[in-house]
Amino acid sequence: RVDEWTDVDRRRVMNDIITTMFNKKFMEELFKPQELYSKKALRTVYDRLAHASIMRLNQASMDKLYDLMTMAFKYQVLLCPRPRDILLVTFNHLDAIKDFIRDAPGILNQVDETFRQLIDTYGCLSDGEFQLIRQTLLIFFQDMHIRVSIFLKDKVQNSNGRFVLPISGPVPWGTEVPGLIRMFNCNGDEVKRTEFTTDGNYVTPQREGSFELYGDRVLKLGTNMYSVSRPVETHMSGASKNLVSRAKESVAPNPLVKEELNFLARLLGGLEVKKPAGAETGFRLNLFTTDEEEEHAALTRPEELSYKVINIEATQ
Repeated sequence: RVDEWTDVDRRRVMNDIITTMFNKKFMEELFKPQELYSKKALRTVYDRLAHASIMRLNQASMDKLYDLMTMAFKYQVLLCPRPRDILLVTFNHLDAIKDFIRDAPGILNQVDETFRQLIDTYGCLSDGEFQLIRQTLLIFFQDMHIRVSIFLKDKVQNSNGRFVLPISGPVPWGTEVPGLIRMFNCNGDEVKRTEFTTDGNYVTPQREGSFELYGDRVLKLGTNMYSVSRPVETHMSGASKNLVSRAKESVAPNPLVKEELNFLARLLGGLEVKKPAGAETGFRLNLFTTDEEEEHAALTRPEELSYKVINIEATQ
């Protein structure tokens, strides 16, 4: 639910957030070689991005938005046909962002510059390097099993919050449909073939997705999953609550904390949170049906899932 939401507000909010997200200094920090940072650091950056415009979310709506986005991304990474396709998912994200700002050429240039940096940085990586990136991302998300109704309805997520891997559909580009075993002798000559039946209905993809600045990505992961209008909710399953309870972060002092906070301060230097000017009051975004639902969600959320956001005043 949105208070006095207009198309002008929508465009302004999108332009402000995208401008901040693709700020040159911010992108420079992100592209520096570094270790994957913690969930708390990610949430802090995400909180600053979400409030980079006149839009405001309170804690419960911010938690819900963060849960939806992290689970959607986990789903996309998990279901990539091959590790290299993570890049196609990212390009689908950027293509959608460019569509939001097609009437703002200045912001569009910022996004295109990031696009080119992605191509230059990751386009030349080997399949093995992409596999390491994919595994690193999945390790980051492995204890997160938040149920999302849009995934539950499409039967891509089980009631315990775990995703379902398909056993049908197109096989990864460059591979063959399963069903044939070839045996070779020591000289590399094929000497025998054996066929077997599979439970899935596999097909060969027609073409590979484009890794260029413009083109058909083919892969649909990373495109708008809300194209069909339907309510979206998040629920924490009982199994997930127990898992999170067992996986509480250690309270022992971490010698890397200071280094991480310094990095976070640099990162947030380009993320300016805009405050409504003058008589402008901005507006509040509520991701729940009513204010009462939002308040109830804030009170009933398990303590283990409460994100303790670190506020850092980072000066230029």
